[in-house]
Amino acid sequence: MAEGKPFLQTGELFEISDAFAYSSNIESLFNRAMAEALLWHQEKCPGFSEFLKYKKFNYSAKNFDATKIPPIFVTVFKENRLTSIADDEIKIELTSSGTGGQKSAIVLDNRSYKRILKIVDNIFSSLGMMNRSEQVNYLCFTYDPKIAKNVGTAFSDKILTGLTLRKQVFYSIKWNKAVSAFEFDLDSTVNKLISFAECPEPVRILGFPAYLWQVCEALKQKKMKLNLGKRSFVITGGGWKIHKDQEVTKDLFKDRVCSTLGIPAENIRDSYGMVEHGIPYVDCEKGRLHVPIYAKARVVDPETLDELAEGETGLLHLMTPYLSSYPSISLLTTDKAQIHSGCPCKRPGSTIEILGRAGLSKHKGCAITALDLLKN
Repeated sequence: MAEGKPFLQTGELFEISDAFAYSSNIESLFNRAMAEALLWHQEKCPGFSEFLKYKKFNYSAKNFDATKIPPIFVTVFKENRLTSIADDEIKIELTSSGTGGQKSAIVLDNRSYKRILKIVDNIFSSLGMMNRSEQVNYLCFTYDPKIAKNVGTAFSDKILTGLTLRKQVFYSIKWNKAVSAFEFDLDSTVNKLISFAECPEPVRILGFPAYLWQVCEALKQKKMKLNLGKRSFVITGGGWKIHKDQEVTKDLFKDRVCSTLGIPAENIRDSYGMVEHGIPYVDCEKGRLHVPIYAKARVVDPETLDELAEGETGLLHLMTPYLSSYPSISLLTTDKAQIHSGCPCKRPGSTIEILGRAGLSKHKGCAITALDLLKN
């Protein structure tokens, strides 16, 4: 993905197909790509430029460190439309899949759209999950993208169904015209999965884990166990949301899915991401969320934004240079997390352990000031 000025370093970074090819040279390249992204948004987005001034951040090419870019708090994007492109450059607008309150509206230009497609390919290929010569049946616990075109999870699952050849794609969250809302169709989903189990093709199950848990419960009621085979995968994402009361541990979830659907434990992968950031963090076969070379993840103290040591709990701070359409290159999330190294899978780089949402009402420090600034 060779790119011309002003994105020479950024283009070079995304040309690296091994998503976990960490080295000192790659770290330096990431830092230079972040500098390109910073300068782009500083020039193109007045709100971001004002934010940097407010934070007294001055760019210096000589000693630039991407981790020093002041992060924007994620809720800013729920209350402000920040863009670094003209309206006629918008290729797609996405919204978060939150179940309540305001939702972020994020725009992608053609450049950012092409980059994220490349990034997703690289990440899933590096984790052994891409095979475009294999036909697969897909069961997606998300919204049909023909209807929910701008919902981030529908957009993501549409991309993930492209990691292989598609035989059939079934979306389990359907639009009910009578009530003008999306509803999970449990009965038809269970029946479809049973029919997929009778086909020779492997199955990939994507989306919210709570719905898969309900399917497993329904199969248990029927006293049925399926054998989807060793080439089938489960890729969960989006958390339990409105089904928090049903949430179970990752290990218990894996055990139930393995025993009910006949899928190897190493093929049950969770993923973490958000529409405001775009980069997917995906489990390896050992069940750990890996940080690719196209991003950087840190855990910080919510009051001071100082980086915390490995294994300490704080707010998750994410960085990526891939976005040219809006200034979410340094993002402070609402999630508590820990950063770890030394994954048993032997891939280099760090992994993320998500520990749930933070109690942000307690914190009135640096994490919140970006929102206050941009309200003015």
